[in-house]
Amino acid sequence: MRYAPVTERLADLGGAKWEIHALARRMQAAGEPVIELTIGEPDVPTPASLMDTAHQAMISGRTGYSNGRGEPALVAALAARYSARRGRPIGKDQVMCLPGTQTTLYAILQTLVTEGDEVLVGDPMYATYEGLIRATGAAVIPVPLRPEAGFRIQPADIAARITPRARVLFLNSPHNPTGSVLSRDDLTALCQLAAAHDLWVLCDEVYEDLCFPGVTFASPLDLPDFADRVIVASSISKSHAAPGFRSGWCIGPAEFCERLLPLSETMLFGSQPFIADMTAAAVSAPSPVAAEMTARFQRRATLIRDRLDGVAGLRVHMPQAGMFALLDIRATGMTGDAFARALLTEVKVASMPGESFGAALAGWLRLSLTQPDDRIAEACSRIAAFAADRRIAA
Repeated sequence: MRYAPVTERLADLGGAKWEIHALARRMQAAGEPVIELTIGEPDVPTPASLMDTAHQAMISGRTGYSNGRGEPALVAALAARYSARRGRPIGKDQVMCLPGTQTTLYAILQTLVTEGDEVLVGDPMYATYEGLIRATGAAVIPVPLRPEAGFRIQPADIAARITPRARVLFLNSPHNPTGSVLSRDDLTALCQLAAAHDLWVLCDEVYEDLCFPGVTFASPLDLPDFADRVIVASSISKSHAAPGFRSGWCIGPAEFCERLLPLSETMLFGSQPFIADMTAAAVSAPSPVAAEMTARFQRRATLIRDRLDGVAGLRVHMPQAGMFALLDIRATGMTGDAFARALLTEVKVASMPGESFGAALAGWLRLSLTQPDDRIAEACSRIAAFAADRRIAA
């Protein structure tokens, strides 16, 4: 039987990247004492006030069909939120609502690129980005994010990889997995480069509300001179500890949104109205959980640095935002994948190998900061002993 080319493009880009996480879950189910430092699931429940809003909306009958753009109250709330945060008017015709950041990014890229095009994206990158790009038929052009530059994407590295087929510069700030945050000056230089080569600028901003104290978030939407080529995507998954509700959106030029609308209607024909009501409430006020999550994540990243940096040749990269810290294990002589597998099977600590996020992070691990402090401390003890054993053996 015949299948569509997209199935071939994505054949090696599904669950394989999360194999160690899946193995850890199976081990936990079998009763093994695994400390899970893999995925970025918020460490608090969805706020009760938002749950009540969704519940009351269901009770009142908000369970019918919606539309391809989004429920009017949510569209208006997002336009108001972005107008206030970005310091310039953002119209309702610049808003599109979709189920979660992942679906939003998929729809955006389907709207912007096709087979033969190229998308420039930082390496390392979030594990699903390669699949999102390749699903369109476009080519992934990795741009190395260098530790010595704080893992912030550099214009010269982008410029060296631009060809006539390039269509999109795909950014992520705050960045997963590195926790780096692009400054306004960084974004100005990147947008200038994009304008010189007629590129779209797409930015995943889902960690916007999880910047650590002293770190200033900036968005390409802050730069009105580039408004005709900037699209940003986000959701309530991280900021409001609501990943299971799958409620996201994008903000971009009105013409782009009109082009995206038929695709959204064809894919989904609208999201659930009761979730839209909950999301409208969420984005209309500061998150009741983001600040405390951010404080905990920064404290745990510091704990990991204090417990592991310099131990048996290990190095810790401190994030500026988000839910993860990076651990450089190259001194052990092992790949990130081999280290992570052995770490799980031998000492029951589950981590994500850097190779799941791109070639530039080979020999690193991504450690989630979403476990309680005592579990993080115990994981560090196990990792330190494991790394020391490996160094002695080497």
